[in-house]
Amino acid sequence: MKKAAGRKAKQRASDELRDEYRFDYSKARPNRFASRMDKGRLVVVLDPDVSEVFTTPGAVNRALRALIEAMPTTHG
Repeated sequence: MKKAAGRKAKQRASDELRDEYRFDYSKARPNRFASRMDKGRLVVVLDPDVSEVFTTPGAVNRALRALIEAMPTTHG
């Protein structure tokens, strides 16, 4: 059975981004996956030029660890 052509065109128009969205936060629910998150991890966003060089999390961690080793330690 074929779908009506008018229905498809109407659906495409509704997929466009609007200037403003009004969310009903009263219907929001807690994230059920939050307990699975590793509390010791931190998520950061890399700038595009940096992400071209460091393409994996391991590459970023190796570079940061090397930087930490090169930093002078302060004894207070």
